[in-house]
Amino acid sequence: MTKIHFVFTKHQNSFSVHVKNLELLLVEQIKEIETFVELRRGFFDFNTYTFSIKKRVEFIEFKALVETIFTDSFCEEVVLKIPQKNRVEYGKYKGMIYCDLPDVYLLWLKSNYHGKDREIIEAELKSRDL
Repeated sequence: MTKIHFVFTKHQNSFSVHVKNLELLLVEQIKEIETFVELRRGFFDFNTYTFSIKKRVEFIEFKALVETIFTDSFCEEVVLKIPQKNRVEYGKYKGMIYCDLPDVYLLWLKSNYHGKDREIIEAELKSRDL
């Protein structure tokens, strides 16, 4: 059985977790991850192998939680180096900093937005490995 590899990324007001080796996992392992996310009222994006949950936690808390639930797992933390100050000027998330946007919305912007902030959106997606 393959060890689940979680990559934890803390953003300014949220965090996301990328399952680095999702395509190598057994169906039972994937269902365990789905259940873990659902029980915490989170969202799992299968296109990017990334999830987030509503409760804000630090890496140490996340790692301790994951180790009690997923005995065969590995956690690593990615630290974002460049603080971002660019704010969204339109829509539902107007006024928020791009680095605080949910992954799903950034992916939607990638496909649907063609304005002046396009480079900022692309940079944020790249920093999250999306």
